[in-house]
Amino acid sequence: MTYDIAIVGAGVTGAMTARELSRYNLKIALLEKCNDVAMGSTKANSGIVHAGFDAETGSLMAKMNVKGCSMMAETCKKLNVPYKNNGSLVVAFSEDEMEHVQKLYDRGVKNGVPDMKILTKDELLEMEPNLNPDACGALYAPTAGIVCPYELTIAAAECAVSNGVEFIRNCQVKGISTDDDGVTLDTAQGEIKAKYIINAAGVFADEIAKMAGDSSVHITARRGEYFLLDKSVGNTVSHTIFQCPSKMGKGILVAQTVDGNLLMGPTAEDIEDKTDVSTSNKGLNTVKTFAAKSVPSISTRNAITSFTGLRAHADAHEFIIGVSESNPRLINAAGIESPGLSSAPAIAEYIGEIVKGVFGDLEEKSDYDDTRKAPVRFRHMTDNEREALINKNSAYGRIVCRCETVTEGEILDAIHAPAGARDVDGVKRRTRAGMGRCQGGFCGSKVVEILARELNCEINEITKFGGNSEILFDKTK
Repeated sequence: MTYDIAIVGAGVTGAMTARELSRYNLKIALLEKCNDVAMGSTKANSGIVHAGFDAETGSLMAKMNVKGCSMMAETCKKLNVPYKNNGSLVVAFSEDEMEHVQKLYDRGVKNGVPDMKILTKDELLEMEPNLNPDACGALYAPTAGIVCPYELTIAAAECAVSNGVEFIRNCQVKGISTDDDGVTLDTAQGEIKAKYIINAAGVFADEIAKMAGDSSVHITARRGEYFLLDKSVGNTVSHTIFQCPSKMGKGILVAQTVDGNLLMGPTAEDIEDKTDVSTSNKGLNTVKTFAAKSVPSISTRNAITSFTGLRAHADAHEFIIGVSESNPRLINAAGIESPGLSSAPAIAEYIGEIVKGVFGDLEEKSDYDDTRKAPVRFRHMTDNEREALINKNSAYGRIVCRCETVTEGEILDAIHAPAGARDVDGVKRRTRAGMGRCQGGFCGSKVVEILARELNCEINEITKFGGNSEILFDKTK
């Protein structure tokens, strides 16, 4: 298999880049070592679209953040992905912290963040009455927002595939060699040749770079633990609530999700094992303690799950984006930690300019479409809309997930979409089947049955998230 470009990694950076590059007459492959898109840092992201006041002025991180934030609403509109411009608050609990808030404000002004304001205690508590009354004030950034990170990635991948990109899953790269014609990737799916590689491999980006002869990239996995709370407490706060940041990150946040849940986290712990996504009593207790400092009424009695994500931390805490000095066939997109999600639309556009630079003039496709058709969301429909839909296709009349009101028709759509679901978690991320209070306790077995039927395989071949995550061992009768 020979391509113009092979993108390694189908997280938000890889998928958004694939969508951007699919506008050109290029043969592109999007390679992912897992069974689906958004399986690494992206799936366990907080979903915050940062305004851009935190990154150092003049850094690529700051430029991409501010531009990406300004692009996010339109990007989500085109891809039919839920987005909410809810604004963010950095809350201070002392005069020293208020001085830090002032520094963040000044930096945000230099970075080009619009409409920020420093709030007094009274102004803050009027906006968020459930906050700790010991708060002294806050930085308010109204341009910040929230988005579902994996839904954005799925939508971008679907758009890319619809425009001709080939998505190759379970395609771990094991070795890379370079010659005058390009690169050859030794992968789990066989040999793949390309003129250029785009390295968007998240916490493994340094390993991909090293395979291609570039040892300048070093990535540390920074583990962050979260609690997700039930929708019944989703309105506890309406803005994204931060505490003053530290050198390890932006601290423990409390925020709504676009689906109406409440999210608390993440912690920040540098670890050696880049596959360790376990939770711990220590980490989750830290989340509870610091979240309660911001919102005293918050309680993990309403938690429906906890999880861990890994951030790809580069030594210089800066995005590494550009043609490698060691290998001109390698384009790195490494160290894309927070605000990487916020920056994704801008990063994709930036990489597009780099690709145009290495290829020279590129011809745009006359039929390129940067949109994605809106998926059916039965839970958001009126009764009349539901009736009309069921009359067209009775599968939409069978509720599979009662917690989230997800129908069999929506699950079928998710399986048969471009870059569609191949496992239970893939269905879950696309439809929310299994994301409710029971966490798949009632609908899980039905989702397994539907996947086996539609993929024409045995029921015990269906996995939770690919690999060796089989759900059923064998039939007993």
